Amino acid sequence: MSDRDFWGWPSTPKRPPPAHGIKMKKAGTTWWGQRWLEALERVLGGDSGRLSRGRTYARAGRTHDLVIQRGEVTARVTGSRPKPYAISLTLKRLDDGVWEKAIAGMAGRAQYAAELLAGAMPQAIDEVFLAAGGSLFPRSRGELMTECSCPDWGDPCKHVAATHYVLGEALDHDPFLLFELRGRTKEQVLSALRAARGAGSDGEGATRRGAAKRRRAADAPAIPSVKPGKLTRAGYDAPREPLPALGFTFDVPSASGAVLRQLGAPASWSANVTPGEVLAPPVRAAAERARRIALEEPGAADAPATAPRRRSRAKPPTRRAKRKGADE
Repeated sequence: MSDRDFWGWPSTPKRPPPAHGIKMKKAGTTWWGQRWLEALERVLGGDSGRLSRGRTYARAGRTHDLVIQRGEVTARVTGSRPKPYAISLTLKRLDDGVWEKAIAGMAGRAQYAAELLAGAMPQAIDEVFLAAGGSLFPRSRGELMTECSCPDWGDPCKHVAATHYVLGEALDHDPFLLFELRGRTKEQVLSALRAARGAGSDGEGATRRGAAKRRRAADAPAIPSVKPGKLTRAGYDAPREPLPALGFTFDVPSASGAVLRQLGAPASWSANVTPGEVLAPPVRAAAERARRIALEEPGAADAPATAPRRRSRAKPPTRRAKRKGADE
C-alpha cells in the first residue's frame, strides 16, 4: 500500500472520531427520511465510492456540531488533519407565496392537519407543495449548494456525503426539519395551520349557528302579547276571566326510576351499584303509597274499615266475697 495520498503528500493516519461525534445507526427508516436521501443522491450525483465512504464516516461518528437553521446546515467532520473540516449545506428557501398556498392546502385537508398537529408527516404532503409551486425535497442541483473546507474537488466529497446521511437520520427523528430546511420553523408552520383551520371553522360554525337560529325562529309558535289594562286596588288580585279547571291524574308511570337514571351518580358516589338501583325500590314504594292515598274517597282514610272486637274479662272475686263463700 502506498504511503502517499492522491496529491503525492505523505499520508497520515485518520484521527479518531471525537467523543461528541454523531454516530449514524440507520438513515432512511421513515418514508420522508428515505425520500430525502433518494433526492440528495439523485441531485448530487457523484461516484458511488465517495457516497460509500461518506456513509462509513457517518457510522463512525466523524460528523459533529450539526446545526440546522432556516434552510442552512453546518457541521464539522473529523478526518486525517488535526483541524476538522467545515461543512455547509444550503437549501433554497420557499418564498412566502408558496408557503401561504401550501398552508392553505394543508388546512383544507382535515387528515393532513390532524397528522401534522399530532407530530407526524402526511405521506403525500409534497403534493400540496407541488400544487403551490414548490417542493419539500430538492429537485435540481440549483436548489442545493454544498461547501467543504477539504482539498477534495469532488462533488460531493465524502465529508459532505457523511453530513447528508447524518442529516437523513435526524429527519427520521424529526420530520419538521423538512420545513426548517425550506425556511419555516415547526412553530411557524403549526401556528399558521391552526390559524387557517380556526378561521375556516369559525366561518363554518357561524354559518351553521345562523341557519339553526333561523330554523328555530321559523318553527317557534306565535306567542300572544299581553297588554295590561288599568288596575284598581279592589281588583288587583281578582282574575280577569274564569280560571281553567284543574285536573290531576295518578296513573302508574310507564317506566319507573327514569329521573334517577337521568340524574346519574354524583361525583362522590363510590358504591358498586348505581344510585338508581339503590333508591328506585323505596321511591317506587313511596309513589305507590301516595297514589293509593290520593285515590281513596274523602274520609275513608280516617274511618276504620271495621270496628275492633273487644274482649271481655271477668274481674276476680274480692277477698271478702271469698271469705263469705267460705263461711257459707
